Amino acid sequence: MNPAEFQNIAAAEQEMWWFAGMRQILEAWIARLPGDRLTDVLEAGCGTGYLSQWLARRYGWRMFPVDLDEAGLRYGLEAGLPRLVQTDIARLPYRDACFDGLVSLDVLVHFPRGGEREALREFARVLRPGGKLILRVSALDILRSRHSQFAGEKQRFDAARLRGVLEETGFRVLDLSAANSLLLPVALLKFRVWEEWTQQAPRSGVEMPGQLLNRLLRLPLEIEAGWIRMGGRFPIGQSLLVLAEKS
Repeated sequence: MNPAEFQNIAAAEQEMWWFAGMRQILEAWIARLPGDRLTDVLEAGCGTGYLSQWLARRYGWRMFPVDLDEAGLRYGLEAGLPRLVQTDIARLPYRDACFDGLVSLDVLVHFPRGGEREALREFARVLRPGGKLILRVSALDILRSRHSQFAGEKQRFDAARLRGVLEETGFRVLDLSAANSLLLPVALLKFRVWEEWTQQAPRSGVEMPGQLLNRLLRLPLEIEAGWIRMGGRFPIGQSLLVLAEKS
């Protein structure tokens, strides 16, 4: 990812509508996990480390956060995040079958198309038999934006391709849903009409809006979290969520 984006993320990820709302959706999604409680959990592509801290507090998981980019890891170091490792997630420095859970959010999109297979094979290698994968990726090529270009996004997924590549690399998909769906019309208008009409240059979309707008934008994500918590799914959206199991 563009190293400049980590500073933007660190300044916004606690309160900005997208981060806060997507954590609520993630919490609802994790509630669907079957089987025993997770203990040792790898976060592959931890960025600033904030999510690993949140997951450890919320679920009591023993987190192992890793990332390739020093610019993001610096924030985790300053926060005293334990077990922080700088590494390529396609070449993880851990023995086989040593984790019972793995979380990777919005990371595979930074691999060239097809390159995600190498990382997913590593995810399967370090998970114990029956270990759980919690995955989120960006969806729909039509939603590639100036922010996508700025952040270094190289690909987006559709549900069929994502399911296929997971099955090819050693996983059984337990559940799959789109997310960030209710704001899809707004995203299409912004990315395919406004940005192209105004010929905007690549720039970060991570910035705190005013308090009222922040609350209004978060509300659709809270509604989605409630629907997912009740067992619902979304057929289309700006992201895809997966629960999978090492097969």
